[in-house]
Amino acid sequence: METKQIIQTFINDSIEAKKKMLSEVQIVYIQSIANKIIEAYQNNKKLIIFGNGGSASDALHFAAEIVCRFEKNRKAIPAIALTENISSITAIGNDFGYDQVFSRQLEAFAQKGDIAIAITTSGNSINVIKAVEVAKKKDMFVIGLTGADGGQLKIMSDMCYCAPSKNTGRIQECHILLIHIISKLIEEKLFA
Repeated sequence: METKQIIQTFINDSIEAKKKMLSEVQIVYIQSIANKIIEAYQNNKKLIIFGNGGSASDALHFAAEIVCRFEKNRKAIPAIALTENISSITAIGNDFGYDQVFSRQLEAFAQKGDIAIAITTSGNSINVIKAVEVAKKKDMFVIGLTGADGGQLKIMSDMCYCAPSKNTGRIQECHILLIHIISKLIEEKLFA
């Protein structure tokens, strides 16, 4: 395949995945997720976000939009990305195993009523799944962000957004759009 065709295919596939996000069912579900997060903030709770690789970057991105601002200058609101402290990640990975890097941090930071945002494109990343188990024990509300059929994460989450694609890149692109939509809705509802 020629370079031009590769570029066109990537763009077209991305557009198609996002067009699927426009379905009424998807829009209502996205709205429900945003409303649950807004409700948590109205009750003085926080978001704790985690994932591996590109999903780790998405966790950082989401937390930054919430703590700093998305489009409005407004007061900071609490969101923690468990991927931000490399010292904790490497210490936990070394001392307890990489499968514990998020669950151990949740033990430290999570409180009842907080929202866990678990991100894994496959829905089956073991360290994310173990963290969700801890989140449930701590009586957190779990929102999964995944793709395709949702994997194990879909079963374990209270709500799970499955991006309408099986391709990791397209799933991540849908997740970023979802993060921006939720950030916008939070600002509109909490800082009208």
